[in-house]
Amino acid sequence: MTAGKFDNRFGHPDAEAPPWEDIERLLGRAELYWLTTVRADGRPHVTPLVGVWHDGAFAFCTGETEQKHRNLAAGPEVAVTTGTNTWRAGTDVVVEGAAERVTGREALTPLAAAWAAKYGDDWAWTAGEEGFVDGDGSRPWVYRVRPRKVIAFAKDPHGQTTYRF
Repeated sequence: MTAGKFDNRFGHPDAEAPPWEDIERLLGRAELYWLTTVRADGRPHVTPLVGVWHDGAFAFCTGETEQKHRNLAAGPEVAVTTGTNTWRAGTDVVVEGAAERVTGREALTPLAAAWAAKYGDDWAWTAGEEGFVDGDGSRPWVYRVRPRKVIAFAKDPHGQTTYRF
């Protein structure tokens, strides 16, 4: 990762680039994220979802019949956002990258544990070979987004910092 680059055009003179560790901590603690995918015909699709920040990447899951699953089949490029819906407090973050499918019990087990630690029984997955397994029989596929670019929008004072990977 390159050091965060603060953009003076979009910030208060007193604002500074936050350390990457602060942004990564925010990504890990967020409870809700917004995933933007692109439909096969080029139209955007945005949906709220839960996920985990694990080993420097964002992980989420989706069912095989969901729109985001169909969109990812057409193209892996995504944007993941999280933050606050306030103007004067908090930090909003946008993660850009390609979603790659995660398979294999060995790779999925730590992700299932991360979901359980973060969300408790609401998202208690078991790791299978092809994805997660739920008690109701659903079998969502799991994806990971390793960031290529992350933009942090601080609000007190306002500032914009870009991190490249």
